[in-house]
Amino acid sequence: MATIKDVALKAEVSVTTVSHVVNDTRHVSAKVRERVELAIRELGYVPNAMARSLKSNTTSTLGMLIPNSSNPYFAEIVRIVEDRCFGAGYTLVLCNTDDEPRRQSVYLQVLAERRIDGLIVVSTGESGDNDLAKQLNGLRVPTVLVDREIANPVCDLVETAHMQGGLLAVRHLLSLGHKRIACIGGPVGVMPSEQRIEGWRMALAEAGAAPGIASTDSLLWRGGFTSQGGYEAMHAILRTEQKPSAVFVCNDLMAIGALRAAHESGVRVPDELSIVGFDDIELSAYTSPALTTVAQPKERIGALAVDMLLERVGGKRRDARKVVLQPELCVRASTARHASFREAPAPAPAAAETPSQQPRKSRTS
Repeated sequence: MATIKDVALKAEVSVTTVSHVVNDTRHVSAKVRERVELAIRELGYVPNAMARSLKSNTTSTLGMLIPNSSNPYFAEIVRIVEDRCFGAGYTLVLCNTDDEPRRQSVYLQVLAERRIDGLIVVSTGESGDNDLAKQLNGLRVPTVLVDREIANPVCDLVETAHMQGGLLAVRHLLSLGHKRIACIGGPVGVMPSEQRIEGWRMALAEAGAAPGIASTDSLLWRGGFTSQGGYEAMHAILRTEQKPSAVFVCNDLMAIGALRAAHESGVRVPDELSIVGFDDIELSAYTSPALTTVAQPKERIGALAVDMLLERVGGKRRDARKVVLQPELCVRASTARHASFREAPAPAPAAAETPSQQPRKSRTS
């Protein structure tokens, strides 16, 4: 592999001159620059990024941790983040923690050793969050949290109003006449899931459909945020004696599994069972029937995460910032009116009254 000394010898200049050409740190005449660039191309010289970062104290590299690379929601967020990084002149290093706190800790250390300029983190969301907060404070790297909040006052945060999304989903089902509405939640302790479940409970309480937590617990199932988990939870729901007429599923992957389970059980969606998901991943528009879901503003989440991080990296802002974006309901074909729900018929128009025929009084003379 060619070195900077090889380039200097071939171009007949000093190593310092080659360094100035590579790093654009001082004016070099056009003739000399052309010789150096020609030598670099002919030798296939690749500058040492680590050495350059030691001089400039920057690597133009950002790191990102996600909990599950097989989840299309995170894949779509990563694509948006990567596009934004590339447009800003940064390279993105991606690590998948597989929802394991230990792996998350190891990858954070690896990224820190690579001297990244900033970090975007979607945490595992479980018991490891306390350790994550301590580790982030120790790394002293500008950090933006996405989707899952942890108790760390120095990190920026971009997330969706998950509770509001749960309210939107269940209010939609209630408006269609459904009263017995089950919920398939994600892993216990993962804040987005817990907040969406809380929105489900609040909407039921508002409507008087489920007075109190005890009554909703019998309608709450867990699916682990995976399609297999949603599939298994829906089969379990459909084996119960008092089946719900609608199910709010806390992410689209689980909802896709739930749709498959309903189909296998001979339950027609939405005629016999309405289903609402959460996330609005691209696949949700192509299920059969197309999935009604709560849409997270993924484009804004990804773009804001990068823009906020670069503000901190560039020294434009020091105080932590929290941005909560509003979700929207995307109504498709997996929800319909409850079978017994009918709009109150309009009152029939009153029959026209005819004047009563009064007997004529005979005229007396």
